[in-house]
Amino acid sequence: MSEKVRAYPWAAHPLGPIDTWPLALRVALDMVLASHFPKCLVWGEHQTTLYNDAFRTILGDKPEALGRPFHEVWAEAWDTIGPIAARARAGEATFLADMPLVVRRYGYDEQAYFTFCYSPVRDEHGMVAGWVDTVIETTQAHKAQQQLREEASSLEQQVVERTADRDRLWEISDALMIVSRFDGVIVAANPGWTAALGWSEGESVGRHVRDFVFEGDVQALDVETTLLSTGTPRRQLRLRFVQRSGEVRWIAWSVVAADGFVHAVGRDVTEDLMREKALAEVEERLRQSQKMEAIGQLTGGIAHDFNNMLQGIMLPLQLMHRRLQQGRTQEVERYIESALASARRAASLTQRLLAFSRRQPLDVRPTDVAAVLRGLEPMLRSSCVENITLSSDLPEGLWSVRTDRHQFESAVLNLAINARDAMPGGGDLRVSAANVVVAAQPGRHEGPGGLAPGDYVRVSVADTGTGMTPDVIERAFDPFFTTKPIGQGTGLGLSMIYGYMRQTGGAVEIDSRPGSGTTMHLYLPRTEQPPSDEPYPRLDLQAAAKRRDSVLVVEDDATVRALVVELLRDMGFQVMQAATGHEAMVLLSGALHFDLLVTDVGLPGPNGRQVADFACEKLPNIRVLLMTGYAERAAASPNLLGCNMELLVKPFDAPAFVDKVRQMMGSCGSAPAGA
Repeated sequence: MSEKVRAYPWAAHPLGPIDTWPLALRVALDMVLASHFPKCLVWGEHQTTLYNDAFRTILGDKPEALGRPFHEVWAEAWDTIGPIAARARAGEATFLADMPLVVRRYGYDEQAYFTFCYSPVRDEHGMVAGWVDTVIETTQAHKAQQQLREEASSLEQQVVERTADRDRLWEISDALMIVSRFDGVIVAANPGWTAALGWSEGESVGRHVRDFVFEGDVQALDVETTLLSTGTPRRQLRLRFVQRSGEVRWIAWSVVAADGFVHAVGRDVTEDLMREKALAEVEERLRQSQKMEAIGQLTGGIAHDFNNMLQGIMLPLQLMHRRLQQGRTQEVERYIESALASARRAASLTQRLLAFSRRQPLDVRPTDVAAVLRGLEPMLRSSCVENITLSSDLPEGLWSVRTDRHQFESAVLNLAINARDAMPGGGDLRVSAANVVVAAQPGRHEGPGGLAPGDYVRVSVADTGTGMTPDVIERAFDPFFTTKPIGQGTGLGLSMIYGYMRQTGGAVEIDSRPGSGTTMHLYLPRTEQPPSDEPYPRLDLQAAAKRRDSVLVVEDDATVRALVVELLRDMGFQVMQAATGHEAMVLLSGALHFDLLVTDVGLPGPNGRQVADFACEKLPNIRVLLMTGYAERAAASPNLLGCNMELLVKPFDAPAFVDKVRQMMGSCGSAPAGA
């Protein structure tokens, strides 16, 4: 700025050339130019403006002020500045802090704030020749302080408003509101408390909350009070309170510990609970009604099947009796096979019913899907009428799966029969299989149909029949739902397949549209173990040699017990029998030694599992074969089998029983493998 002052054409200015300036002017100017504070020197009658570099920011974009009269430079604010300048010319120093001024520095008026000092400057004769303006702009600081003041004022206003809202809510709310100390003594209660329970605030304040709680809930209140007083900040609870009239009301509370008190807001839920109870009773009656309807449907749908099966057992037995009386024993064998086939069909239907409810213990083992489907092909062809073409697509390299082979065969046959019935005018029935990898769906941890991500073999049964509407697909797995005429279907087929697939970790899926046919997909979980194909056991025709080991049979059904004892004696075992758990324990407590215990699970008195535990305690090396007709118990009790125990589900074939015993005991009294 010093160069700019020296370069100014002062010769044409009222101050004249610099070398003619008085000493007081030059000294004052040197002080101004040397200062780092914004300073402006105003000199002489013309109020000539001289300023330093720091003062430039105060001027903003104003026209050059050097050499101009000060009152022209600040003309827009002169009404305010002028009187202060006049006092400085009169020899009076002035200091003003955060003085508001409207200035025009950037082409528009703006409100600015300055802290400045006007100090008179005297010449060598002691006369006031000018003054120095030392100034600091405080506009931003002032605005910040103003904003803080406004925010504080706004916050204070919000506090006032919220306090008023809270007070208004306290007064007009239907909710019950109370404030208590941590010892349970009430210090405030709102009108909602009085409206709900009848106790005024005056009758409530100073009394313990316990005084208003139903006697049966006092202990629960004490527990909640202890939790709140020991640091638990928030609790949700439901307690019964006694109205002033003596009526008991259920109140649901939300309780918060804060500010040294317990604040509780409650709602009377008595009517809600009564409605819920009434709804539950209606639902229970509806369930009972549906249950009876289902039983009726079940009876009407499958009674004729059971009658046919019973007929298939009774007639062969009666014919066997007649042929034996006639001495025609050579014809007995085929009657025996017919009766056994009917009995097995009845057992299969029972197992399918249990499979729907997911209570049927399944014989899950590694299975070759392609081999099973090829083995089913003759039966599938016999199920199709002449105008239906059967084809299959079973590629090489299908993975082994974990499933119950017999349930799988039953499921495929059921689907094939459904497909046949959906094509009364003929069509194509196609059975195929493929390896598939199921991935989790976006945003979920499972694949389609609720499948866990992983490897599966998908078996598909497709037809070109009538197809299904969306509402039929939605109900297809419901028990007893069928689109077939009465007497032609029980409505249990798909529901039982659904239960079996879910029980084995798989899934069943429907792909169908009206007029475009239906494809049913069965997803079977993959296993790395090779498939096993054990031949079905048959009874030996020759009597077995006598064995050293002895067996205790415990069965409350005399017929079953007698037949099991006979089978074991035919195998060469020494056999003793008991009809109850108590009888069995007496025999096990004596001097007799038993190598095998064969017991029914559902015995009167101590049950079969308890007898088995008692036997293992008395004879640590004894082996146990549990028999049960309550298959759901076995499925629901993963700990049913202990060490050296096996399970056989009734009804079972004699060959299956013999094979199971041989697996456990070995042959000719030798120990089984691994014993």
